[in-house]
Amino acid sequence: MTNKLFSSLAELAESIPDGAKLAIPKDPSGVAMLAARELVRRGVRDLHLICVPTGGIMADILIGSGAVRTLETSAITLGEFGGGPRFAAALRSAKIEMRDATCPAVYAALQAGEKGIPFIPLRGLIGSDVMKHRGDWKVIDNPFTANDPIALLPAIRPDVSLFHTPLADRFGNVFVGRDRELITMAHASHRTLVTVEQTTDENLLDDDSRAGAVLPAIYVTKIAVAKRGAWPLGLGDHYADDESTLANYATLARTEDGFAQFIEQWLSEEPVTA
Repeated sequence: MTNKLFSSLAELAESIPDGAKLAIPKDPSGVAMLAARELVRRGVRDLHLICVPTGGIMADILIGSGAVRTLETSAITLGEFGGGPRFAAALRSAKIEMRDATCPAVYAALQAGEKGIPFIPLRGLIGSDVMKHRGDWKVIDNPFTANDPIALLPAIRPDVSLFHTPLADRFGNVFVGRDRELITMAHASHRTLVTVEQTTDENLLDDDSRAGAVLPAIYVTKIAVAKRGAWPLGLGDHYADDESTLANYATLARTEDGFAQFIEQWLSEEPVTA
């Protein structure tokens, strides 16, 4: 590839600086796990991590590795394997600043960032415990209807969005498939970094049957090819979760020593190809 959008995986990860406001998607939507491995290997620090709208093993690993200063999400979960053990430990020891949210709140605030507006109204928050702990969320009177209070949320504008998808073309267009939230993330972010399974010489926007599921290159900052780049998570119809690795993580990460053991192995092994 001669397109300047394309780089190595290490170069892509290197472009995420310490202190960045980093947005990542939920586990089923295309998590750039191999890029996360490069971040851990480098020792990135002080991230403001935004999980859209929940986080999983990538978020838990970054937290456990000391990479996260602030966390904004509605949940950290390993699905059937339980909650995020390093997330829970970090909360108990106050090692991270927690900005609790709801799934609709994360999406709405990103949509405000996408539209270039400073805030967005949202219903369903007033009176909730989440609202009590978010000093940056405000309640105003609806200017068009009397006795109708509504919450306002500041826009989320990530410095970087990072995710993994099946395909990019040589022009830098990226196929995201059914996961439209990836497009919202890219629109809202200052920069978007994408790892992909493979590339094609065909222009993805020329195919009407899938052009609607393509993120145009104008929204993409950098692309790196990373075969099985979501592993040990799955990627849509392409490959499934590596349940043995996820279960092993959930068990080991309950302790700091076990987490360190997992990370040491994870940094050295190659993705499962079966």
